[in-house]
Order: sequence, then C-alpha cells, then structure tokens
Amino acid sequence: MPSKFRVGVGAVCLCIGLASTGMTVCAGGQAAKSEAQPQLVWLDTDIGDDIDDAFALGLILRSPERKVVGISTAFGDTETRARLVDRYLASTGQSAIPVYAGVWTQTDNPLTQRAYAERFPARKHAGGVAALLAAIRAHPGEITLIAIGPLFNIGEAIDRGAPTFRKLKRVVLMGGAIEHGYNGGKGEPTPPEPEWNIKQDPKGAAKLLASGVPVLMAPLDSTQIPLNEPERETIFATGNPGTDQVALLYHQWVAHSWNHSQTPTLFDPLAAAYTFRPDLCPMTPMRIEVDPNGLTRRVEGKPNAEVCLKSDEPGFLKLLETRLTH
Repeated sequence: MPSKFRVGVGAVCLCIGLASTGMTVCAGGQAAKSEAQPQLVWLDTDIGDDIDDAFALGLILRSPERKVVGISTAFGDTETRARLVDRYLASTGQSAIPVYAGVWTQTDNPLTQRAYAERFPARKHAGGVAALLAAIRAHPGEITLIAIGPLFNIGEAIDRGAPTFRKLKRVVLMGGAIEHGYNGGKGEPTPPEPEWNIKQDPKGAAKLLASGVPVLMAPLDSTQIPLNEPERETIFATGNPGTDQVALLYHQWVAHSWNHSQTPTLFDPLAAAYTFRPDLCPMTPMRIEVDPNGLTRRVEGKPNAEVCLKSDEPGFLKLLETRLTH
C-alpha cells in the first residue's frame, strides 16, 4: 500500500499500511488503526466436494480487510452445501453472515463432506440469486463477488437482472485454463483443457465475460498450489475454531474421495487472497472466449478480463498459514 501522510494536532507522521494486520504503523513506532473500511465481498462457493473451498472460506473469515455480506452455495445439492456453511460459521462465531442456497443442479459428483453438514440442524435457505441481486442494489459499486464454484448462480443472476449485476464492483473468479491444464502426476504442466468450474457451465462463464463487470481470473495456470503435509499439519495443529473445522472437512474429503492424493491443491484460496493481496497474483488484460466444452481461449480483441498466469506461491502459502493460525 502506498505511504500516506496523516496530519494530527501539532504533529505529522508517516504511516504505512500493513495488509496482513489491517493496521497502520507510523514513524517512531506509533500504531494507528487503519481508516479504510473493510471492502464488501460476496462468496459464491461449491463447498463440500473438493477441500479448497473450506480453506478459502477460512482465509476470507480471517481477513479483516473484507466484510462478507453474504454466501451463496453453487452446484448440485445447494441446500446441503448451505447447511455445511451454517455449521462452519456457527462453529467459528460467524453466524451473523447470511447464507443462501443457489440454483440446484443435477450432478453425480460426490459431496464428500455431506456428513459434516448433516450433523447440523437443517433449515430452509432463501434463494442465493435473489439475495445476491438484492445485496448489489443495496451496495451499488461496492461489492466484490468471489466466484469459486461453477457459474450457475452467476449466469442466473445475469439473466434475471443484468443491469443490477453490472453494479458489482468486480468479480474475482477461480476458473479457466489459458496456457496450461491440470498438472500431471509428477507436477508437470499439460496442455490447456476445460477447467472444472467453467466446464460445468460454459454458458454462465460466457455470460460473465460479456456482462461488462470487471472480471479478474485466477486460472489453473496460477492456482495449482499444493498444501504439503508439513504446512498442512502446522495449520491443523493450531486448534483454533477455524482450523478445527477445516481439519474435520479435510478428513471427510480424504475418506470419501478415490481419485486424488491426500495433498490438497489450493485453487480457490489463491483467488480469495487476490482480493486483498493482489501482489500475489499479478494480472494481465486479455480477451477470453469460452467454447461449448468449457475451454477458455485467449484471442485477439478488446480485453474482457484480467488474468493471472503466475502467482507468488511461497508468499501465498505464508499468508494462508499466518491468517489461519493466528
């Protein structure tokens, strides 16, 4: 953050903002509370399948630079996903955050963390699309939408209220594959391929890119960051309410999945981190097209997105561990 000069009564001090703390430190060691208000965010997530959404939610909740005005669940059984979020928030003292169920869709993809959700009281959740549009109307130009799941809710919101949707401040998206696909078994890069979130709803992705809202994309190129065992165990051993929830969800993910290693890949948390640490994932303006199979291609023309092709993995992992464990 650039330096800021603050004038007080009879004194001038140089204050430098610290993004990791939400405080400013003045010359001479004086600490002062930041004057900046937390930025408003809405999280749209398919939490409950892969484990990276749980880490992303934990990071967002532990980041004072952001105020969560709502959470909507996406893809498949969105009611059970919302129930999972209810338990997570209740267990971390964050039940005041509104939770909504998004558009239900047919899928045979396993909801690996279903048991966690079903051990919490059920309730009927209001619709996520209507709630998102209402929040945008209440805070025009102020909300960052963090989209880390398939884009069914986003596409439906554009269909229902494109003029309202355009009043978002921006959309930070985990999705797409520009120069590389999913890494091979030894971590080697592979050719571009349809990425999961975009593949489930290519039409929703195309609607977003044509919406006129600033889109900041964190694709496979920059988000395939492994959380290896030493770092993982450091987080789980902390024993605070947030890390306890992530540990529970992690073990359910491992137990009810058959097609991956026990090492999580932190696709979604990197996108979440970008909203307050953009230095971790520098963006390049591009024009992106989505084909009917969900492949995202860089083409010539006026940019419709900014895309991060390479992230600062050590810096991101340090941030994640610091936020979750303190």
